[in-house]
Amino acid sequence: MIDDFRPAPKRRKSLPVKLSALGVRQPEIQRQTTSTTPKTAPPDEVSTTVASFRPPEEVAAIEAARTGTQFNTISGVSSGMPKKGLKHHFSKLALNWPPKRKEVLIGLLVIVLLSSGIGSWALMRGHPEVVTAAPHKIVVKPVVPPKPTTVPSTLSGLPVDQSINAKPVTGVMIENSMDARPQSGLSQANVVFEAIAEGGITRFLALYQDTAPSAVGPVRSARPYYLQWALGFDANYAHVGGSPQAISEIKSKGIKDLDQFYNAGAYDRISSRAAPHNVYTSIDRLVALGVGKGYTASSFTGFVRKPESPSKQVTAKAIDLTLSGPLYNVHYDYNPTTNSYQRSEGGAAHLDATGSVQISPKVVVGLVMPYGIQVDGKHSDYGTIGSGQAYIFQDGVVVSATWTKNSDKEQFVFTDAAGKPVGLNPGQTWLTAVGSASNVTSSP
Repeated sequence: MIDDFRPAPKRRKSLPVKLSALGVRQPEIQRQTTSTTPKTAPPDEVSTTVASFRPPEEVAAIEAARTGTQFNTISGVSSGMPKKGLKHHFSKLALNWPPKRKEVLIGLLVIVLLSSGIGSWALMRGHPEVVTAAPHKIVVKPVVPPKPTTVPSTLSGLPVDQSINAKPVTGVMIENSMDARPQSGLSQANVVFEAIAEGGITRFLALYQDTAPSAVGPVRSARPYYLQWALGFDANYAHVGGSPQAISEIKSKGIKDLDQFYNAGAYDRISSRAAPHNVYTSIDRLVALGVGKGYTASSFTGFVRKPESPSKQVTAKAIDLTLSGPLYNVHYDYNPTTNSYQRSEGGAAHLDATGSVQISPKVVVGLVMPYGIQVDGKHSDYGTIGSGQAYIFQDGVVVSATWTKNSDKEQFVFTDAAGKPVGLNPGQTWLTAVGSASNVTSSP
């Protein structure tokens, strides 16, 4: 009984249960166990030791160290894995400190993968459904060329802005005496009529609409047949006085009169030439003068025009028009490069003082019409109403045609032998009145 109440002997130090906390490997545990247990113990000590209370975790750890099996320090259960397998798996899971370069790289890779996955998950949550738009069908539309911004000039046939055709046509009487040469502005006229004024001296009616030269002249007096030609274009008519018959007809025929005698502010008398060969003006000034009088537009029918078509076989390389004598007879030479006729008179090139360029019309027309002298014995007279023969020179060839003008305000119409209209090239057209067909000659 006394032994039953005897205090238990002092407990020896047992092995730690959690091996990982001690940092001691399994072989060391085995050696420590062997060394702490004496080979032969006294019976009472053995019995005391056996009788001593040990926690299950401690007993399991000792057993695991003895048999070489793995002990789970958390669950307190031995897995029965061989000692070799335990060491192998621990070596895989063990981390070194400081970590090696390979371990750092693996760690960073894991962090990147986790971050990418979390970002993708957050993005998908913000955009739960991605709708892919159907591909856009490209429709190729045909290229439509822009509408032309120009129209054929009613006066010259050249392409111009449509506003040009709304302007009035301005006719100017220009002198051709020896004292008047070289004239200014003739090369820029759209249409020019040429005839004898008096004493064999020729004079020009120059018509402008497409162009506006700043110097035109010298300006001289009016004649009745020029009035009839101006009326065919409903033109404003600039002149310095005129013959008695012309002055009378300006009023009776309703000519849009721009006489210098009554409108001196639109004209200048230059000091480099003697009167009466010194009166000059400009188209802009004459247009402004006409607008002030209500002459704002011209209603007329222009010549029939056609596209240029230079001939491969030139049959009219040189043209001669006989008017009154060597100083006023006219000669033309065909220029195939420009498809125009270079004008000469008095045996020399006919130059324009504005730029000193040779006058070179695209079309030359010889108008054969009755010619005579008025009863005053001084002024010329032409039969401009009716019909007659015409020679049309263009594209290096000549066409024999018929001209027709049935009234003052009607336009010249040219027809061929079959009665079909003869078209004229666009550009300057020069018409010269002659008294006989023999006064018109040409050579290849």
